[in-house]
Amino acid sequence: MCNNFNKDKTRVILVDDHKLFRCGIKSMFDNSDSICVVAEAECGKDGINKIIAQNPDVVLLDLELGDINGLELIEKVSEKCPNVKFIILTSHINEHVVAKAMKMGIYAYILKDINSEMLDMIVKSVSRGAMWIDNKAVQILREMNTNIVPVVQTSRQNFRSKHANLTAREYEVLKLVVDGKSNQQIANELHISEHTSKAHVCNIIQKLVVDDRTQAAVKAIREGIV
Repeated sequence: MCNNFNKDKTRVILVDDHKLFRCGIKSMFDNSDSICVVAEAECGKDGINKIIAQNPDVVLLDLELGDINGLELIEKVSEKCPNVKFIILTSHINEHVVAKAMKMGIYAYILKDINSEMLDMIVKSVSRGAMWIDNKAVQILREMNTNIVPVVQTSRQNFRSKHANLTAREYEVLKLVVDGKSNQQIANELHISEHTSKAHVCNIIQKLVVDDRTQAAVKAIREGIV
């Protein structure tokens, strides 16, 4: 757990009723130079108490907690901890839950099958104020006409007009970055070397004027490239 020597790190609380899953996430962050877990909770009531007591930067939150659901937890603590950024980390997507969660102001809605590298980057990005929505959730929001995510075709045209300096290959790579693929996975899928894959990602980050691959993916989602 974090201590007084970790004040510069993003402080995270894990709220999930599966101990093994919490242990896996915590062990992933144990060696991070910018993220640390300050507390864990296995139910909603415990999560509420620890969030209010610790006032973390980010909360990784499951939807099903046994006693209450994740959205109820957010409602109960949002007024007391207005600066906490919530990331829904779930194993399934329900269209009504997705829409309600986004309207409540959560910063990210992601599935538990996400790889560790991408989760690490999303937490860092969210801590700086960025948002992240899983591709499947993006499609649901579009189909529901919530206006949370823009219409695909118009936005894709706008994206291409704004970022015409991206090559066709970089568009391919960007879509795979949005899917949460690592450099090695991108290389395998496109039959290129990992070095070339990494170079494409670096070029995309530079051309989109963002700080990292997560922000590039967020920008692509917001502007309808996927």
